[in-house]
Amino acid sequence: MIDSKQITAMILAGGQGSRMGGRDKGLVELGGRPMIRHVITALAPQAGTLIVNANRNLADYQALGYPVIRDELDGFQGPLAGILAALDVIHTPYLLCAPCDAPGLPLDLGRRLGAALQDQQGELAVVHDGENLQPAFALIPVALRHDLQEYLLRGERKLRSWCKAHRLALADYSDQPQAFANINNAAELRRFEDKGDQPIP
Repeated sequence: MIDSKQITAMILAGGQGSRMGGRDKGLVELGGRPMIRHVITALAPQAGTLIVNANRNLADYQALGYPVIRDELDGFQGPLAGILAALDVIHTPYLLCAPCDAPGLPLDLGRRLGAALQDQQGELAVVHDGENLQPAFALIPVALRHDLQEYLLRGERKLRSWCKAHRLALADYSDQPQAFANINNAAELRRFEDKGDQPIP
């Protein structure tokens, strides 16, 4: 069993928020708190260390009390750039990733991904919600750092394609697919609050 102390959790908050009108999604308020706070509450207990990947509003993210790392690649190159930046600096053998716009994050994400990785002897583990692959929710061994660097140097940027190029272990979340709903725009934010799908307090 992979112990939580072997895991560094990283919240991906480095995007441009283009579908949110350019707003920094991690800092958009949900239930009176920045959205990323809800993700931190769920994710921090699942790992020995937590870091945040952000490329703007760095002071606001640093004020949350966790280390903030920027992409090494310029120009908002997508989540893989943030993952590579993390793999370059962490001191644990595993990186647990989750996006900042998924406030319903499961409390057993790290445990289920770790069990899938070991039981299925995968190269990395990702969530499957019963219908779709959810590659932004992943447990990635640091041993894949060089492979990811080579992928990005070739000009590739797609997270799903990189994941599928490896032997994937799948953590089955068909019992709670709604946990991976992400908030991409103002309308989805309103729907989330109106339905009472409030995240963990």
